[in-house]
Amino acid sequence: MQDRQTARMGKTMMRLARYFLGLALLGLLAVPAWADDLLIRPARVFDGIDPRPHEGWSVLVHDTRIAAVGPALAAPAGAHVIDLPGMTLMPGLIEGHSHLFLHPYNETKWDDQVLHEPLALRTARATVAAKATLMAGFTTVRDLGTEGAGYADVGLKQAIEQGIIPGPRMLVATRALVATGSYGPKGFEPGVAVPQGAQEADGPDLVRAARTQIAAGADVVKLYADYHWGPGEPSRPTFLMEEMRAAVEAAHSAGRIVAAHAHSAEGMRRAVLAGVDTIEHGSEGTPDVFRLMHDHGTALCPTLSAMEAIARYRGWNGKEPAPQAVQTSRASFAAARKAGVTLCVGGDVGVFAHGTNARELEAMAAAGMPPAAVLQAATSGNARIFHIDDRLGAIRPGLLADLVAVAGDPTRDISTLHAVRFVAKGGVVVRNGE
Repeated sequence: MQDRQTARMGKTMMRLARYFLGLALLGLLAVPAWADDLLIRPARVFDGIDPRPHEGWSVLVHDTRIAAVGPALAAPAGAHVIDLPGMTLMPGLIEGHSHLFLHPYNETKWDDQVLHEPLALRTARATVAAKATLMAGFTTVRDLGTEGAGYADVGLKQAIEQGIIPGPRMLVATRALVATGSYGPKGFEPGVAVPQGAQEADGPDLVRAARTQIAAGADVVKLYADYHWGPGEPSRPTFLMEEMRAAVEAAHSAGRIVAAHAHSAEGMRRAVLAGVDTIEHGSEGTPDVFRLMHDHGTALCPTLSAMEAIARYRGWNGKEPAPQAVQTSRASFAAARKAGVTLCVGGDVGVFAHGTNARELEAMAAAGMPPAAVLQAATSGNARIFHIDDRLGAIRPGLLADLVAVAGDPTRDISTLHAVRFVAKGGVVVRNGE
């Protein structure tokens, strides 16, 4: 009896194997293409460093890394060849400010996401967001806080690394750090413990909390240098400079970079003097603060597209003149450029839909930054700021083969970033076609 059951099971498994193999051959299953040698022949190559794309160049990939780049490359024997006529091949784009555990605020308010959405639901949605991000050509993300989802970003990162789910490479900040009483959700009976969107810590406990997050898997330490202490109030400083300086020293000692949320000029000033690596938002920055950032080598991640998205949720139709908050953020961006501040590219994605990350690059170009400079910032620039330029951010031999192709030339028309046709991550083709 047992032998007959075993035989039937064996036949069933064989039929299933033939079925799935047939689907794969028909292209109905997404099966990543692996190749020891892969020659990619686009119309042009934007290498992430030179602002001008190289017409007629090709890229040879061996295993997970770029082996050669240049004109008239010959395909080694047995190599796979992918032709991308009319397309521009670029380094995989790097998203500098995302929240994979958030989804657009016009779908569900931030407070309700933090307070009412189960962790399992948020994690399931984050897996979909991760795939959408990768397929949009963003092969690496710096995810700056789970907003109440604890250390779930560490597990998401591991699931991607282990090949369980598709997604970008992740630099994670886990819970982020806020001064007691400064963050949210708020508006409940005083004294009642309300789940927060980040970890509260002060004084010496701030160093301890930063070290705890690093031990749990944080690649980045995120501090909130200012926030709205009460409803309707402007952003005001939260941490003392001395508090942040100690946390920054602890993070840097552990080989981690530090990002600081800051809108106000004073919050930005304190964070820069405390030694943070990047300022997130910076919408109220002044010429003096931007000069300080330039002198200290602190990068700005302006998140223009998040400000625009929030304005749209509040009724703006996208026509000029834009609401005052949008105009203020654009003016701040212009002042930062004038001061020569290093610019990070990151949209605060999650405020708006994952997979539409290119909106930030479009917003930066629309605000006056040349498209080629925006692309440099989103590739080699972000890689350098995040200390990953030894393996990512450019198309040159020895670096990981994270590659993206779009229809057209994004150095001339930044909107072509929405026309992603090809994505490879570590030499594995995950998208080839519309």
